[in-house]
Amino acid sequence: MFDRIKESVQKFSRNAVADEDAVEELVNDIQRDLIQADVDIELVQELSDSIRGEALKEEAPEGLTRKEHVLEVVYSELEALLGKEAEPRQEPHTVLLCGLFGAGKTTTAGKIADFYRKRELKPGLIAADTDRPAAVDQLEQIAEQVDAEFYGEKDTDDPVEVVRRGRQELDADVVIVDSAGRNSLDEDLRRELSEMSRVAEPDERYLVVPADLGQSAGPQAEEFADAVDITGVVVTKMDSSAKAGGALVACREAGGQVEFVGTGEEMQDLEVFDPVSFVEEMLGQPDLESLLEKVEELDTDPEE
Repeated sequence: MFDRIKESVQKFSRNAVADEDAVEELVNDIQRDLIQADVDIELVQELSDSIRGEALKEEAPEGLTRKEHVLEVVYSELEALLGKEAEPRQEPHTVLLCGLFGAGKTTTAGKIADFYRKRELKPGLIAADTDRPAAVDQLEQIAEQVDAEFYGEKDTDDPVEVVRRGRQELDADVVIVDSAGRNSLDEDLRRELSEMSRVAEPDERYLVVPADLGQSAGPQAEEFADAVDITGVVVTKMDSSAKAGGALVACREAGGQVEFVGTGEEMQDLEVFDPVSFVEEMLGQPDLESLLEKVEELDTDPEE
């Protein structure tokens, strides 16, 4: 995931000087890396122009070398490209998970339950996927694994009523509704999600998308936003997809704040999305945050 960008930055860092040629080579390398990661070409060009414009100013900020200044600019622009840090609710609430078939909603439901259980909020899971025969059993097993309450019905084809009864039966702080998926967001799924949302009255409506969608995650986020007014996005399969960055950027551009990222198969493999940590990992520069703090101190120094 973005290993090529890390290599490009490390190559720039090894240069003896950070002159215009070195900056241009770095920009060209990052352009190539982002396009290969399936980030929209127009966005890549905007980012490149911003890096050039800031990095090639005549004087670096006082207290920074030219090389540090260029790296700070690259860091800041990539962070802006990825969006803001997520702030998941820390109080009792209800979550409706939606997404297409194979996105990983059921596993994500368990991961979110585990996330809140570790924060001393009692989780409850509702199995509202009545299309997939094994979905109820799968979520029940996950509920046992993460010590969450569970409600599901194996012999019904009415997911809305399952949600209604589940809301009445569960005694939980955080209720997570696992809905069915389809191969596309057809009218039946739109209607079903709309009815579920009306009955569940969720505080959060999360779209679950796999990272390997790349920039195709953007149009999907727009479709679901139109159907159920999504409040956030969970990007799954971040551990294996070269297109992960494209998916993150596309969701941000579509107006979907990335709340969580799934980084593996285990229940604990869920992280709150933090663009700062993501960019540090991407660039292979774990000390860039302190570099930004240094720049901020210079910018806010009253004697400057």
